[in-house]
Amino acid sequence: MDIRYSASPKDVKRYTTQELRNEFLIRDLYVPDTVKATYSHVDRMVVMGIMPVKEKVSIDKGIDVWANFGTSYFLERREAGVFNLGGKGYIEVDGTRYDLGYEDCLYISKGAKEIFFGSADEKAPSRFYLVSAPAHKECKTTLLTMEKANHRPCGDPTCSNQRVINQFIHPDVLETCQLSMGLTQLSPGSVWNTMPSHTHERRMEVYTYFEIPEDQVVFHMMGQPEETRHLVMENFDAVISPSWSIHSGCGTASYTFIWAMGGENQAFDDMDGLKPTDLK
Repeated sequence: MDIRYSASPKDVKRYTTQELRNEFLIRDLYVPDTVKATYSHVDRMVVMGIMPVKEKVSIDKGIDVWANFGTSYFLERREAGVFNLGGKGYIEVDGTRYDLGYEDCLYISKGAKEIFFGSADEKAPSRFYLVSAPAHKECKTTLLTMEKANHRPCGDPTCSNQRVINQFIHPDVLETCQLSMGLTQLSPGSVWNTMPSHTHERRMEVYTYFEIPEDQVVFHMMGQPEETRHLVMENFDAVISPSWSIHSGCGTASYTFIWAMGGENQAFDDMDGLKPTDLK
């Protein structure tokens, strides 16, 4: 498991490009029949990539749960959200099977013990993208399709930021402890996300970008508003965004991304908005 410690915004000002990538960028998430896990000390979030090909993969494959989490099983004191970004597959949670198509989402409650991931066809394997946050109560494990999500169109084509925010794991859709997740789709010709920018001191965020066309990239903007930085990201890369950082992106083509949040507040109006001219 890759461990990422918290970084001070004062220190980040002095980071080189490679240091910035080492601290915040998560790459190579999908390896056949493997669980690739990154543990962030920012709000204790965990990011996993799971790509079952020839076998059914346990959520804790290759992970020492007691050493890393101090628990007897992964979700003993955690909850998780999972999106399928590949071919058709399934997730088994304590013996109950949930079939997931492309861009389907499964919320898994605290207390789920035995969790396995499988693909319907090894020639078109699933890519399960999982984010987990600490949890203090059990909720209901729930399968969420795009039809069940809360859809919020926003942006303007004249500003190249027309998009639809699809809220899946969200207080308006289902009850969770603290985790929120959703999927944002940019319209053709739009390339900016989360612009105008904002910060939210009481919540961190993790993004993963996908549906980036071959040979194209996304410039992910981060840092304090008065001291911005950028990371160049490729298809299926993820990025950790601390609460003090903006988290906007601009692609060389349209793309899709998944956002996941954890922290003290699930209210989406609990943020400090910024005008583009406020950024430096």
